Amino acid sequence: MRNRKLFNRLYFFIIFLFFVSSCAETLYKVGIEYEREKAGLERKVIQDSGWNWAYLEGGPDSGEKILMVHGFGGDKDNWVRLSKHLTNKYHIISVDLPGFGENIKNKEVTYRIQDQCERLDSFVQKIGWSKFHIVGNSMGGAISGTYSSIYPQKIQSLALFDSSGIRTPEKSELTKSLDNGRNNLVVNSPQEFDQLMAFVFVEPPAIPFLLKPFFVNRAVQAAEFNRKVFSEIRSSYPLQDSMPKIQARTLILWGDTDRVIHVSGAEVLRKGIKNSEKVILEKMGHVPMLERPEEVAQVYDRFLSSSHKSN
Repeated sequence: MRNRKLFNRLYFFIIFLFFVSSCAETLYKVGIEYEREKAGLERKVIQDSGWNWAYLEGGPDSGEKILMVHGFGGDKDNWVRLSKHLTNKYHIISVDLPGFGENIKNKEVTYRIQDQCERLDSFVQKIGWSKFHIVGNSMGGAISGTYSSIYPQKIQSLALFDSSGIRTPEKSELTKSLDNGRNNLVVNSPQEFDQLMAFVFVEPPAIPFLLKPFFVNRAVQAAEFNRKVFSEIRSSYPLQDSMPKIQARTLILWGDTDRVIHVSGAEVLRKGIKNSEKVILEKMGHVPMLERPEEVAQVYDRFLSSSHKSN
């Protein structure tokens, strides 16, 4: 009788886990659509050169344009909470880069920073933008900065949030882990997902229990592909070489507790980009626009307003 009760409990627990897992994606879609709506963003999709460019767009047509570029393992929705504080004034697009989000994961091509810059410009031409501000986080910072050096005539201002693509004077915790053969940014199990969140954020955003399986499954399923992409983007430091060519006024924003890319990188960029300013946020991790979006929006808006006056 006791064994039967244990069996029944286990059976119902398995059914419950299956139910939670199957519902998680649906709940995520409902939740993220609500977040997008609150931010004044609408999901759109265009096809170009074999890529599926899903992106979010919102804000007044008369507002100055901002293109937002996510980091490694991220997607267009990384910018939703920041955009909520900006779409009343600016016209915003955040996009899924090739290999991430709803875009195509093609194992037969490379995803170096230079490759992504070319693809991003094809997208920019497709949507008809000729002059805009650009902001990128982490890998997206390396892409945004390199893009700005290649197409200076298109860029009104550049913002780099905890950007990769440079050599930092001091090694980050991630770099030390990589030296020992471990990549903290690639998730192979639910336990590693929890470790990733603690590694990237000082105060991780709350994830409801019913939604967590969606995020875990998505990260685990992308692990092999992400390893490929990571090795390609880490093979060079294109932003390091591009710094002298950047003409746009530049904001360099960094979390002082960034364990992915050491905060010493901020000063490298400040010295290397002639018309730049540096802002260090205390008790902040690697993805500031997700960790404290309102504070970051205030810093970014002040920068954009002052850029407009200086121009």
